[in-house]
Amino acid sequence: MHAVVIEQSGTATIVRGAGELDAFAAPDLATAFHQLQGATSVLADLTRVSFMDSTALGVIVRGVRTLGKDGARVRVVLPQGPARRIFEITTLDQALPVSATKQAALEALGA
Repeated sequence: MHAVVIEQSGTATIVRGAGELDAFAAPDLATAFHQLQGATSVLADLTRVSFMDSTALGVIVRGVRTLGKDGARVRVVLPQGPARRIFEITTLDQALPVSATKQAALEALGA
């Protein structure tokens, strides 16, 4: 079971994933990132993710990079846990703008 929702927090738009983000959830993630086109501050909150596979990881990486290329400021919230582990294994936690908490990410975005 998974959930992908978009919400607003101040000036930042948040795409929040929860549950198991796998190939089944990838289309929902892709749609959410597509809906964020034109946003100026975006936070991808993975706090409630219990599992993530490489398909979902790829969608998140593409979404973050595309939004960044389009001029958005983007942060990924990765607390200790399953989502962070796959980012660490692939060293994407070093390549993408990552924060340990939602509050830290919002502060980094100036939102």
